[in-house]
Amino acid sequence: MAPLSALDALIRGTRLVYTPGLRRYVFVPLTVNLLVYAAMLHYVLSHFGGWLAGWMAMVPGWLSWLEWLIWPLFVVTLVLMVFFTFTLITHLLAAPFYGFLAAKVEVVACRRQPLDDRGLARTALDALGRELVKLGYILPRLAALLVLSWIPALNVVAPLLWAAFSAWVMAITYLDYPMDNNKVSFADMQRRLRARPWPTLSYGGLVTLITWLPLANLLLLPGAVAGAVLMWDQHYRGQPD
Repeated sequence: MAPLSALDALIRGTRLVYTPGLRRYVFVPLTVNLLVYAAMLHYVLSHFGGWLAGWMAMVPGWLSWLEWLIWPLFVVTLVLMVFFTFTLITHLLAAPFYGFLAAKVEVVACRRQPLDDRGLARTALDALGRELVKLGYILPRLAALLVLSWIPALNVVAPLLWAAFSAWVMAITYLDYPMDNNKVSFADMQRRLRARPWPTLSYGGLVTLITWLPLANLLLLPGAVAGAVLMWDQHYRGQPD
């Protein structure tokens, strides 16, 4: 079988979750995403101008001649930060439903039950705990990037670092759903992802891109969960513990 590409996995996964038998598991996470999206959009539109003005005021006079370059870099960095925050919040709230969706997709697409033998209530609680573990991993690194983004001259490279970090975090976020369902620890999950950098970062990068599609991202994110199951099945499941 030819290696499954990130784009192919996303397309197949999106088609799969909207087929009869699976689409009923998509309604709740879609509703959660829509509510968070509306609240975040309202907040950002109300404060974006003030954030940008305050950031530009921090540019030292000796860099004023580079303002034409620094301004768009600040805008890109700020937008990345906003969408990154939106993603963290939505996945924290929708994690139990995404984990359940990933388990159902594995049954339908891979013709096998996940190794996880927990009940529905225990699975939901553990999914929230797993999201908190992810946040404990992500937030210190996010804080370091935030600090870097405010340091004159160094913040020129901040958009590139945000893009790479976002791809890695999206890979962790989505590929962890099938791995958690199959009793792969968080540490082992990271090791498996690092061992396959190309499928990991290409899938994470693609998911990052679709989070930028207004409204369409709400429909595609459940497909990204299903695509992650397909990626898990071909690229990561056979790796030794």
